Amino acid sequence: RSLVVVHFWAPWAPQCAQMNEVMATLAKEHTHVTFVTLEAEAVPEVSEKYEISSVPTFLFFKNSQKVDRLDGAHAPELTKKVQRHASSSSVSAGSNDSAKEDLTARLKKLINAAPCMLFMKGSPKEPRCGFSKQMVEILNKHGISFSSFDIFSDEEVRQGLKTYSNWPTYPQLYVAGELIGGLDIIKELEASGELDTICPKAQKLEDRLKALINKAPVMLFMKGNKQTAKCGFSKQIIEIINNTGVDYETFDILEDEEVRQGLKTYSNWPTYPQLYVKGELVGGLDIVKELKESGELLPILKGEN
Repeated sequence: RSLVVVHFWAPWAPQCAQMNEVMATLAKEHTHVTFVTLEAEAVPEVSEKYEISSVPTFLFFKNSQKVDRLDGAHAPELTKKVQRHASSSSVSAGSNDSAKEDLTARLKKLINAAPCMLFMKGSPKEPRCGFSKQMVEILNKHGISFSSFDIFSDEEVRQGLKTYSNWPTYPQLYVAGELIGGLDIIKELEASGELDTICPKAQKLEDRLKALINKAPVMLFMKGNKQTAKCGFSKQIIEIINNTGVDYETFDILEDEEVRQGLKTYSNWPTYPQLYVKGELVGGLDIVKELKESGELLPILKGEN
């Protein structure tokens, strides 16, 4: 019933050796997790069965079922996934329905995360299959604004979305929460001229940043969200703001690279978190700490100063 993490590796790849060191460290922290290394080319049948196309690749098994995967040498992501799966207790048969409900809710949230959402292999900057690459090129050519989700980063989403949408392959394009289709359908829509009417055009980045900054009277741009901060600085600033009792909204800059990089330039502030009140930059964690100590933070958050 415990978690098993399998590292498909190759002796010729230096990044695999680095990730083996990461696994050794994780093994010390998570003694109840089983870590296994498999030389991918030595077990071709297994590698083919689990679609191991590059090394390193990590598969996560629980109760003899594959529950997740991670492609590439991403130590922070591996650590996060091990912690998440190790901390979640074994799912009993009776709670399978609630697990399905949780996944359905998560898929709905992802599909509606942006007006136009592309579920693909890789990222727009680094597509990891030819179909995803062509899809990105078509959308970019038409100036269509879209966000993306790398289905290699989450096996649960990768498999779950096929069932949810009744669409067996990737990429998949959604507009306003509705499935448009895969590459062939997008090509047909492009040829007929319908693509430009269906998909939202790219908003200028500056306009988009202004809209986000003014989305709520108090806006915090951070790594993660209110429930799960993904860096120590974001965690500290959340705790400080929560203690004031003032309502605020957050934006996870890890979910949108365009906003993450663009806001640094727009605000002339190179780090995160960044706190805005009524569209004006207050600052980062250090400034918020200073304002708290001087007693100025609460009036500023309330818009009184």
